[in-house]
Amino acid sequence: MALVNQRVDVPVVIDRSLCIDECTLCVDMCPLDSLAIDPETSKAYMHVDECWYCGPCAARCPTGAVTVNMPVLIR
Repeated sequence: MALVNQRVDVPVVIDRSLCIDECTLCVDMCPLDSLAIDPETSKAYMHVDECWYCGPCAARCPTGAVTVNMPVLIR
C-alpha cells in the first residue's frame, strides 16, 4: 500500500509540486490563519482544520497549487 505524502481530508489541499518555495500569498490571504509555511520544505500547508471555504487562498495562488474542497452543501 502506497503512503500519502499529505493529508487529503482537510478543507484546503496544497499541491507541493506546484507550490512555489517560500511564497506566502495563500497564507497572507487566509482570514483564519489556517495556512502556514513548512520550515523544512518551504511549502504552504494547512496547519489547522478550520476553513470558511471563502476561497481567496486558491484565487491568489499564481500556480493553481491551492484547492479548496468545498462540501456539497455549501456549493
